[in-house]
Amino acid sequence: MSSTTSVVGASLDRIDGPKKVTGAALYAFEHRLENVAYAYPVQSTIAKGRIISINSARAREVPGVLAVLSHENAIRLKVEDDDAELRVFQSDAIAYHGQFVAAVVAETIEQARYAAGLILVQYEAQPHDVDLHADRPDLYKPDRINAGFETDTSTGDVEEALSSADVSIDCTYTTPYYHNNPLEPHATIAAWSDDSVTLYDANQGPYRISEDVASAFGLEQQLVRVISPYVGGGFGSKAFTHPHVILAVMAAKIAGRPVKLALTRQQMFAVVGYRTPTIQRIRLGASSDGHMTAISHDVVEQTSTLEEFAEQTAVCTRMMYAAPNRRTTHRLARLDVPTPTIMRAPGEAPGMFGLESAMDELAIACQVDPVELRVRNEPQIDPATGHPFSSRGLIACLREGAQRFGWDVRDPAPRVRRDGRRLIGTGVAASTYPARRRPSTALARVDREGNYSVLTAASDIGTGTWTALTQIAADALQVEVDRVHLEIGDSALPRAPIAGGSMGIASWGPAIVDAANKLRTRLHDEYGGVVPDAGLESFGESGDNPEASHLSMHAYGAQFAEVRIDSETGEVGVSRLLGVFAVGRVINAKTARSQLLGGMTMGLSMALHEETVLDPRFGDFANNDFAGYHIATNADVPIVEVAWIEEDDSHVNVMGAKGIGEIGMVGTAAAIANAVHHATGVRIRDLPIRLDKLL
Repeated sequence: MSSTTSVVGASLDRIDGPKKVTGAALYAFEHRLENVAYAYPVQSTIAKGRIISINSARAREVPGVLAVLSHENAIRLKVEDDDAELRVFQSDAIAYHGQFVAAVVAETIEQARYAAGLILVQYEAQPHDVDLHADRPDLYKPDRINAGFETDTSTGDVEEALSSADVSIDCTYTTPYYHNNPLEPHATIAAWSDDSVTLYDANQGPYRISEDVASAFGLEQQLVRVISPYVGGGFGSKAFTHPHVILAVMAAKIAGRPVKLALTRQQMFAVVGYRTPTIQRIRLGASSDGHMTAISHDVVEQTSTLEEFAEQTAVCTRMMYAAPNRRTTHRLARLDVPTPTIMRAPGEAPGMFGLESAMDELAIACQVDPVELRVRNEPQIDPATGHPFSSRGLIACLREGAQRFGWDVRDPAPRVRRDGRRLIGTGVAASTYPARRRPSTALARVDREGNYSVLTAASDIGTGTWTALTQIAADALQVEVDRVHLEIGDSALPRAPIAGGSMGIASWGPAIVDAANKLRTRLHDEYGGVVPDAGLESFGESGDNPEASHLSMHAYGAQFAEVRIDSETGEVGVSRLLGVFAVGRVINAKTARSQLLGGMTMGLSMALHEETVLDPRFGDFANNDFAGYHIATNADVPIVEVAWIEEDDSHVNVMGAKGIGEIGMVGTAAAIANAVHHATGVRIRDLPIRLDKLL
């Protein structure tokens, strides 16, 4: 029964790949139900105010229309204050441009969309406020920031240390609105059966959706089943329940038949979240040889008037580098905008752009090599908590990356390398992301023929979960991969946390290992290794990591970039990208490389292209589609080199693995911005790096 070799770490092809390329893998909107209807929402055209009237007479006359929903006839929901975005059609109040104000349910999507366009909504518009700036008098300190971190931290006397430092910098960096744009749009099918409801939904964790729907409609959670085996990307936007899910469930209840609802790309810009813009003032003080004496990182960002969301932008600054005097703060503005949410590498992605750009500026001011500056300020323990690191591979990544990139031949002077009319520059930045683990459960079964099944409500959002968990299960069961059948993406399966925070595999894997070990023990102890005719199963679970209370656990990386900039047009091209990472034990080398490469590509997109522009007159996003919201295409991305150092951190979990879904993005934008400065002598502190900022 035993497997002779370990499959964990191997470059196994994606188990779900054949189903996806042949169309056999069904995504949320593709599930086939009988007698299905379609819903299409109507959105507010004002940013603040109230609805005076809704005239739906013409819409109701359209052939095929089954129902028109609004606050006038909606089901009354039970939604807590911290989920106020989910109060769909519960009042006439308008809190942001694009808020759902009505919806049509019809026999076809075409009928529903046409009829929705005939609904006339009259508003009483009120003055709206959508302007984020650092000197607003109404900025406030939230009680906590995302993921439960402290809002502010302070150690020592930062002001005194900065004023007495041999070298200091004081710079402000900004990042714009960013919108999650997964390939698969947000979509839900809702089908009621008596007092229970089944959802086919595009999400990053079916249990969370099930809980929110049950709570909103006053149901026991076991009466709400959420099915989502295949998800076409999420980047954080599918981690939480959004208004369209509630609308689909409500529409199905009122129409008395299953209802499909898929958001358009334009609708997604309003109702499924975005990354808040940030304003980051960073001050660093150091001795003349580059040893830092003070670090201060003050962040201003926004939330909505409906709910509070505070991105943890300065948290990474708390533990990256050693300095005796340190301070971080977060302040929020409540604006008449949709509520922000998590986006790939929340906190670290914008925060490390600021910090790692500032580190480059400090290195230049101290006349110290940027790699060496980071090495000189390597902490021996976590400066924020005083805890030892479970493992810390940052210096190893920097050294390995510098050697692979050819950093030693770099002339530090800016604007000296040219190729014709193109200026060439190189830059470096560090990256980090927490190595988290959350409670999870799993079930392992063996049938009378000796075939194994592993069940858990994990999600695969395109990251390779199907494959990686099968590899973990095969090794733990000591059988070949083809004898393991995995079932995921269903709230009817054993409870599991979301695919987010780079904690999926690190959380689900230990529960699967526990279930597998218990099953093998039962087979051996109770049945002498012979499978009973009725088969056998064992339940496994893993809790919060007990070592997290006394160890600091993070993944690390070093990003290197080379840019070529047209000296006449200002056009920026990235010609080389290298990322070297310390991410614990790699479960699947092929899918790991894909995740790290994808993260670096998204970081390139963050550096050069992505920006959602808010029109302050209307409180609406002006570029709410792919014609205006630019993301990197194949032509923008050079050959990206991805590598990792050998690391096995058993403090994080039994597999020794850390998350890899987000760290590839962290640091990439700063490395590119630093390379742009090296090429041109122009420091870009406000993303994205457009040619008009260089000319």
